[in-house]
Amino acid sequence: MLVKTYGSAVFGVNALTITVEVSIGTGNKYHIVGLPDNTIKESLRRIESAIQSTGLKMPRQKIVINLAPADIRKEGSSYDLPIAIAILAASGQIDSDELDKYFIMGELSLDGGLQSIKGVLPIAIQARVASFKGFILPIDNSREAAIVSELLVYGMRNLSDVVSFFTKSVEHFPVVVKARDEFYKKVNCYDHDFSDVKGQENIKRALEIAAAGGHNVILIGPPGSGKTMLAKRLQSILPPLNLQEALETTKIHSVAGKLSAADALMTERPYRSPHHTISDMALVGGGSNPQPGEISLAHNGVLFLDELPEFKRSVLEVMRQPLEERSIVISRSKMSVEYPASFMLIASMNPCPCGFYNHPEKECTCAPGVVQKYLGKISGPLLDRIDLHVEVTPVNFNELISLSAAEKSEVIRRRVIKARDIQDLRFKQNTTLHYNAQMNPNMVRQICTIDAAGQALIKKAMERLGLSARAYDRILKVSRTIADLAESEVIALEHLAEAIHYRSLDRDSWAG
Repeated sequence: MLVKTYGSAVFGVNALTITVEVSIGTGNKYHIVGLPDNTIKESLRRIESAIQSTGLKMPRQKIVINLAPADIRKEGSSYDLPIAIAILAASGQIDSDELDKYFIMGELSLDGGLQSIKGVLPIAIQARVASFKGFILPIDNSREAAIVSELLVYGMRNLSDVVSFFTKSVEHFPVVVKARDEFYKKVNCYDHDFSDVKGQENIKRALEIAAAGGHNVILIGPPGSGKTMLAKRLQSILPPLNLQEALETTKIHSVAGKLSAADALMTERPYRSPHHTISDMALVGGGSNPQPGEISLAHNGVLFLDELPEFKRSVLEVMRQPLEERSIVISRSKMSVEYPASFMLIASMNPCPCGFYNHPEKECTCAPGVVQKYLGKISGPLLDRIDLHVEVTPVNFNELISLSAAEKSEVIRRRVIKARDIQDLRFKQNTTLHYNAQMNPNMVRQICTIDAAGQALIKKAMERLGLSARAYDRILKVSRTIADLAESEVIALEHLAEAIHYRSLDRDSWAG
């Protein structure tokens, strides 16, 4: 007897329907075909034990299992459940009439329990697109799948629950999650606030500009000056995720297996802070079955690289293309997947190996030329892609003990949202653009127009700082954001001057 069940394979952030065909005939061997990996080949041992633990019988006949389409590589343990159900239906132990109405996915334990799987949200979206009635999966993943509307999601604890669903011996109810309620419930919850930071008003201003326009930032200053503390709070002044961004972000974290059972939808912008020993592949993504890296996990959020010169040169250089394209294509011999990577980069570093170059009180002990060599670890092209270079100085004692209340993140965020609203109106004709940092050079020329005085100012700055054409575009983008924060239709001289000030750490002018 031939029986079919349906599951899915995830490639990138999208899923493809997989048909699990099981045929039982004369003989006594098990065969599994359709380009399975070793995990799937081992599944028959788990399935046999799970079926027996449930009180059912594993057929002692020839079983041929095909995963179609057969020319696509299948990986992972999530095919255990659809194979087990197909075997039970093919051997007549459960009814097969309704199997074609459901996606079935899950990893089986030896005692028949169901373990959580990765990539549930893309699979649930594919189930709805393919017009399936419902999705049967482990209960730990059920809230994540239930975000998808017009799809009945049944969370099961073990194989017995799934068998009782198809035999109708027990009534099961679908999991219901209201996406909008779930989204708005936690949308403004942050652990860190800018009011915790004493002083550093100029740095807060720079981060406000960065948040308003989606610009990349590098903070350079001595140890203990508050670089990491400020970076952690950038997330709290970014505009809240909209529902579409939340779904995009949740899909990536679902594929990477980063969602907990309690999370149905990501409502906070991601904040990723990898250690400087990270590899190229861990940063951009990869593997035989390409998985998202840190830059994709930071999509719609913040990627913080602390102690930037300590990262391997090759790791920093692989970021150059994603910073421009806002996506990463990972190619292998038989497949190519694209992951979104639209993130804000915030980096921090000491100005020199000892950390005290340009310190107002402490003496730098580095030998001549060492400062330039230290900064030389960061390539010019990468620095060009960072819009704001901000020098952080230590907080003085009077500011540190001051009892005056600092501005809360909520207040700063309101200004940022107002500036983003201006940008939304500006780019309403282009669905791929949302903020100033995403403008291409052609759009910069059209939107960021400056008068003759402004052109003279920026020409003088470029000559003195030795800036590239890319840095010129960055200055114009930042000045447009500063004008948006001031609710000005034109870029005034003071907006341009402030934007140029944030290029003061450029390689040709810093430690020269």
